[in-house]
Formats: sequence, C-alpha cells, structure tokens
Amino acid sequence: MKHMATYDLMESVRNTNQWLGASALSFASYPITGLVPNPFFKLVAAWGEITERSFARMVTKPGWNIYTVVGEDGRDHVVSIETVMHRAFGDLIHFRVQGRPTKPRKVLLVAPMSGHYATLLRSTVVSLLPDCEVYVTDWHNARDIPVSEGKFDIEDYTLYLVDFMRALGPDTNVIAVCQPAPLALAATAYLAEEDPAAQPRTLTLIGGPIDPDAAATDVTDFGNRVTMGQLEQYVIQRVGFKYAGAGRLVYPGLMQLTSFMSMNAERHAKAFSEQILRVAKGEADDHDKHNRFYDEYLAVMDMTAEFYLSTVQRVFKKLEIARNAFTVNGKKVDIGKITSVAVKTVEGTEDDISAPGQCIAALDLCTGLPDHKKANHLEPGAGHYGIFAGKSWRDNIRPLVLDFIDANATPADPKVARLKSV
Repeated sequence: MKHMATYDLMESVRNTNQWLGASALSFASYPITGLVPNPFFKLVAAWGEITERSFARMVTKPGWNIYTVVGEDGRDHVVSIETVMHRAFGDLIHFRVQGRPTKPRKVLLVAPMSGHYATLLRSTVVSLLPDCEVYVTDWHNARDIPVSEGKFDIEDYTLYLVDFMRALGPDTNVIAVCQPAPLALAATAYLAEEDPAAQPRTLTLIGGPIDPDAAATDVTDFGNRVTMGQLEQYVIQRVGFKYAGAGRLVYPGLMQLTSFMSMNAERHAKAFSEQILRVAKGEADDHDKHNRFYDEYLAVMDMTAEFYLSTVQRVFKKLEIARNAFTVNGKKVDIGKITSVAVKTVEGTEDDISAPGQCIAALDLCTGLPDHKKANHLEPGAGHYGIFAGKSWRDNIRPLVLDFIDANATPADPKVARLKSV
C-alpha cells in the first residue's frame, strides 16, 4: 500500500466518479429530453448533479464563510480571519470582529485532526463569536506539506499546542473537541511543569478519548482489533504526484471517509436517495440542509502517517494518557502537576464515538487539582456531533461552558457579562 501509484489510483477513482456525475448531468439535461414524458432523465440528471458535487467536495477545503457577527450595539460587525502563528503543519488563527471592544473571554478552540478540516467547528465558532475572542487551530492537509518539512506525530502536535497557549497568554480558556482532548490535557500538564506562567486559565474537554477503555466503542476499540503492522501495511500510503507533499507517508482522508461512511452506511444511503428525489422534483436548493452537511462531511484531509500511527499506538493501545505515562521528547508529562487550571469535561449519553466515561477520566488524572476546580457535564440524549456543534451545544452546553469560564476568571479581570441562553 505504501506506493504512490496506490494513492494516485484512489484519486483516479474519485476523479472518474466526479466525471461520471458531470457527464450524466450534462447528458440528461439536454432540452430534447423534455420531449420524453418520463421522469427517467430528471432522475439521471439529479443523480449526476449530486454525484459530481459529492466527489468534488472530497478534495476541496471548505471556507469558514463567517462574514459578520451582531454586536451588543445591534449592528453587524465584519469578521476577518487573521493568522497569529504560521507553522508548517497548522496555523493559529483569530476571528477578529472589527469595530467592537475586545471581549474579556479569550477562547482557544482546539480542532480535531481526525480526517476533517477545522471548519467542522464552524457552527461552534459562530456560537462563541458574540461573547468571546475566538482563536482556532487550523491544521493543514498533509498532502500539501512537502516532505522537506519533516515529521509530525502526537508529540509534535502537543508541542504545537504548547506554543499556541504560550502565544495567547495565561488568560486563555482552552476548549478541545474530540481527538485533541488528551493531547490538550498533556500540553497543559507540560506547561504546568515547564512554564507555569503560560498555563491557560481553564481547560474544557469535549467528547475526547482520555481513557478509551473506560467505555469502549467501535471507534475507540479499533486499535485493539488490529496490529500496528496491519495498520501500517493496509492504510498508509504515499502522496501521489499531483500534490506538493508527493512521497509523504499519510493516512489518506478518502480512506478515513470510507470508515466514517461505513459506520452509518444505511443512514447515508437513505440521505442521498432522498436528496436525489428532491433534486429531481425541484425541491432542493444549493444551500439546503443536505448540502450544508455533506459539503463539510465529505471534505477530508490526509493525516501524516506518524501522527495517525502514534495516536493509535500511544493513546488507544498503550493508553499512555489514561495511565499518566505520556512522554514528550523523552520527558514524562505528569498530569498531576496541573494544580491551578480549572478543568471541565463534557460528554453525551448517546455518543457512539467517545462514549460517556472516556472523557471524565481526565478529572481523576488531575490529582493535584482541588475538587472545586473540576466539573463535568453529561448531556442527555446528545450524540458526538451534538455536544460541540448541534442543538445540545447551542441550548445547554455552550452556556454552561461560558459560565465555567466566568466562574474561574480572576478578580483582576474586567467584569464578564453573563451569557444569556438563546
């Protein structure tokens, strides 16, 4: 599998399906087809439109598409995206809201590197912007990073977070979503020992696999069903000639997408068949619910092979975070050294990716942290996506997280207005 031809073959299959969709749409859209009193051509055109769009999205980085936010003055304020730190494998970006005073709540939103772009958190960013200064880790697609930039594994990821936290300062409130939760915890512990003055004020961990064995799911138990040799042999490929990262070993986003889709294949098949009928009837539009979701869901990015393999081996197989045995550059990171950073965990009862019990394990690891600086929230009826971007996040979890941030603000901070539930 580690040949460039394999990667290019997979890209060729994707490209062929995109072409087939475009061809079907063009063929079935000729005016003469209107002379045939049969819905066949409309169905073919609808299938072609959806197929072309779907396969095209797989290699397209979505835009943030956040242009304005309503301020307390009732006016729309323009939002600009500024790069605070530029690094080879990921940037630290800031959503600056022009024309309004700086918000006292400074939030670093740590996006997952698990196959999707940071834009997966678009709705999370939108919900936080009215009340916070929002910073996000914007990870780069490994296929676009030249081999000359070197490796990037979970230790490098952790050190990136350390640098981002240092750059933002001690008044930062970190929110880590899903995959980065254990590494955000490790980065905070690293700072607690190496540079205590740079620690964030609060750390909120949402649906992360701190202890994958606490409540195993099909996703988190995957590492126990396969060997590292099997993973390296069957899922690692070299980036093909089309991209700047040609020759780099990666876990391809298209392969990750296949895994995502297979988990709920019946639901996805139903969603696409229903959308084809809506398009054929003229009931769909370019930005309807289906397109908004799948334009983001289908846009996947490659991960470096060393990051993917080290995550599986060290977080899921060896349970280094869960056992408080994680090391960075040969130095043990002791989570018990966290003594002043307030830590909150958030879980959903219906989370089938990181089940309840996996994330709350972080609180037991923080042995040096007083109980009054620990908090947990279990959201009834919420799935994985819902706890950071869905209705559960908007209605219940976001206000609780902001209250947690406010409750741990230092006396020297400006008075923070309490968020009102919307």
